[in-house]
Amino acid sequence: MSIIPVTVPTGAIRYNTDSNKMECFDGTKWMQVAVSSPDLDGGSRGVWGGGNSPSQDNVIQYITISTQGDATDFGDLLWSPGKPFALASRTRGIFSGGYTPAAETDINYITISSTGNAVSFGDNTSGRWAASTVANNTRGVMAGGASPSQTNIIEYITIAQTGNAVDFGDLTIKKSHTPGGMTNSIRGIISYSGNIDPSGNQANIDFINIPTTGNAQDFGDCEVPRHTVNSCSNSIRGLAGGGLDPAVTAVIDYLTIAHTGNSTNFGDLTTARRSASACSSSIRALWGGGGGSPSVVDTIDYVTIMTEGNAIDFGNLTSIRESSSACSNAHGGL
Repeated sequence: MSIIPVTVPTGAIRYNTDSNKMECFDGTKWMQVAVSSPDLDGGSRGVWGGGNSPSQDNVIQYITISTQGDATDFGDLLWSPGKPFALASRTRGIFSGGYTPAAETDINYITISSTGNAVSFGDNTSGRWAASTVANNTRGVMAGGASPSQTNIIEYITIAQTGNAVDFGDLTIKKSHTPGGMTNSIRGIISYSGNIDPSGNQANIDFINIPTTGNAQDFGDCEVPRHTVNSCSNSIRGLAGGGLDPAVTAVIDYLTIAHTGNSTNFGDLTTARRSASACSSSIRALWGGGGGSPSVVDTIDYVTIMTEGNAIDFGNLTSIRESSSACSNAHGGL
């Protein structure tokens, strides 16, 4: 009897019964997926930087994801950006771009396990704001954004080495207002186009393979087309919360990173809002701040990623804030 060959898609996940570990296929081989959060200086940290409170500032603040409570001052960025974009490895947090009011190219970095002011890293290939980001422990990828018109550019950095960003490829369509991203160590998900483009909100979801370079591919469609939405993930699920559709919404939807397809309803944030910056650990997803209905808030919400349901109050940022950006040392790509 002949054996029918099976093609394994890049980004597929399996449970290896021999090693008792989750594994992800990178296109050529199975790679072990890290699902535990690193214990750095008291646990997994979520870090927010920049934004409007209500004027633009350079404040960096952080929380310990495993314990509820209010944010604490971390230090300052080297510039005061509105709508920057952030990503992280287990060690470094990267904050980039934004407007001041001109579109910025700056890239700063921090050491997440300590506190202190940011340090210069390099520059993006072009100035823009409100781009989407994904990362594994080696590479950070920044996609889309506006300056002020939307772009489909994708670029990347090697997180451990300072220097300028390098071209990666292009998105399937121009996207903006999609800070954050959904990622495992191989696959990065970029979705939720903004409405600067005359065509309005887009349902399109793209994906890339982080260890390689090249153009994005179609993943599926989001449940509710909207913009100024923020997303995060563990290595299995990606979640997106809030935004404008065109009214301010509280909706959270989710997708399974390894399988292409449309997103599904998860629950709701505690209040409807846009531009609520998101970060995550392997267990929790958090959204902080955002432009509410009717006012900007300092609220931090959280959910347990692997169970559907409405968000729960976590604590508060150091001030009311929207259009900041967040990252963590324990997200799904690590």
